[in-house]
Amino acid sequence: MYLIGLTGGIASGKSVVGKRLAELGAVHIDADLLARQVVEPGTPELARIVGEFGPSVLADDGSLNRAALGAIIFTDAGKRAALNAITHPAVWQRAVALIERAAAADPRAVVVYDVPLLVEESASRPMSFDLIVVVHADVEVRIARMVELRGISREEATHRLNSQASDSERLAIADVVIDSNGRLQRTLAQADELWAMASAAASAASSASASASASAESKTAP
Repeated sequence: MYLIGLTGGIASGKSVVGKRLAELGAVHIDADLLARQVVEPGTPELARIVGEFGPSVLADDGSLNRAALGAIIFTDAGKRAALNAITHPAVWQRAVALIERAAAADPRAVVVYDVPLLVEESASRPMSFDLIVVVHADVEVRIARMVELRGISREEATHRLNSQASDSERLAIADVVIDSNGRLQRTLAQADELWAMASAAASAASSASASASASAESKTAP
């Protein structure tokens, strides 16, 4: 297995890259999707969120009202930390299980763990990646995308950016940087190049492991 840690700030284009890698054949594990699953109605995590933030964060159907919760946490670091303490351990547990399942199913698999808070979580929940990929776009580009595509104000977009690690912190851990400032096709072309490199590395690593195992078996054979 070849494990890629894929990260990037909000509206950086990270999801576009993750989707492209999945289309090309990668096992795509999306931390945002897992974060939604662990707070579905009836889960202990949702109950703890309601206990922490009050019933106003629930929608009429009993599901989590993400807009209401976002309005609370994106402007308050302490409340954001309280939420993360509830959800992140559950997300981490599910991600590790999915990665292990993918490795067992196919030793040549390229697994992409798509996680926005890789920098923030690296100290408390370390994971060994073969490659860390950062999808990067300039701050003004990302703000414009949020205002245009998500319909939020510039002020709210700025709050969301400031709630995450800085660009310099993310770039400091990158093995590969995908520049998503330009046209979509250019971003996809970089994702294609990454896939070619990663799939070749996964195949080479799997072959080397198989060869080493065969050699070890031959040495122990009577």
